[in-house]
Amino acid sequence: MRIVDQLKSGYPVFSFEFFPPKTEEGEARLWEALSELRELKPGFVSVTYGAGGSTRTKTVELTRRIKAELGLEAMAHLTCVDATRDELASVLAELQAGGVDNVLALRGDPPRGEARFSPVQGGFRYASELVSFVRGQHDFCLGGACYPEGHLEAASRHQDLHNLKLKVEAGAQFLITQLFFDNQVYFDFVDRARAAGITVPILPGIMPIQNVEQIKRFTKMCGATIPAALLDQLERRKDHPERVHELGVVHATIQALGLLQGGAPGVHFYTLNKSTATREILTAIRTSARL
Repeated sequence: MRIVDQLKSGYPVFSFEFFPPKTEEGEARLWEALSELRELKPGFVSVTYGAGGSTRTKTVELTRRIKAELGLEAMAHLTCVDATRDELASVLAELQAGGVDNVLALRGDPPRGEARFSPVQGGFRYASELVSFVRGQHDFCLGGACYPEGHLEAASRHQDLHNLKLKVEAGAQFLITQLFFDNQVYFDFVDRARAAGITVPILPGIMPIQNVEQIKRFTKMCGATIPAALLDQLERRKDHPERVHELGVVHATIQALGLLQGGAPGVHFYTLNKSTATREILTAIRTSARL
C-alpha cells in the first residue's frame, strides 16, 4: 500500500527506519529486530541509503526482502550522493522490479571528509531535482525529508521552507521530519508549512535516546536541539545506561502521545536497528491511546 494513502487514512501510522548492516553479525541482529517489530504491525519500514553508494546494493536487496519475506510495506531511501542519472535510473528499475512502491528521495549528506555537498557530473544538486527525476521515470509513491529546526545549510528557515515547497511541487507526496525532542517545534513547523502552501502529510520522526554521547553527536550533525531540562536529566544518568534507556523511552512515549493528540498522522521511529526501546514505546502508546 502506498504510504501517502496510509497517512491520509485517518488512522495513526507507525513506522520504523533501519540501515543496512555492514557485518554478518549486524545483519543477524537486524533481522531479529525486524522480526520482533513486525509483531507490532507497522504501517511501513524504511531502509537508509549509504553515502557514496556504500550500501546502495544492500538497500535495494533489504527493501525487497522485507516486503517479500516479512510481508511489510517497505520504502527505500535514495540519495543524490556520488550518483549519476543513469545509476539512479538503474536503482529505480531494480526497486520497481522487486515490487517496491515507495521511495524517500533525499539529497544526502556530503561524503565523509567533505565539508560541502557537490554533485557528480551527470548527477543532481538538490533533492527537488531528484524528486522530479523519479517522478518522470516511474510511478512510485514519493516521500521527502523536512527539517523542523531548519536545514544546517539553509541561509534561514524561510529559505529552507521555500526549498521544501519546491520539493513538494516537484512531486513529493509526503514528508518525514528530522528528529526533534520538543513537540512545539513540530507543531510550529507544520503551521509555517501550511501557511506556505505545503499541504502534504508531515510525519514526525522520533529517535528514542539510548546513549547520551551518541544523541549529542547526532543532534550536532543534523542541527536538532535537545531541550536544556532533558539534557540535564540525561547528563545526570549518562553513567547508568539502564536509566538513560528508561528516560529515553518515557520521553519518546510522552512525545508520541502528544503528537498524536495534536493531530500528527503517526510517528516514524529512528530505531538504529534495535527493537527494545521502540517496542516498549509503541506498546505503551497503543495501551494508553487504545490504538
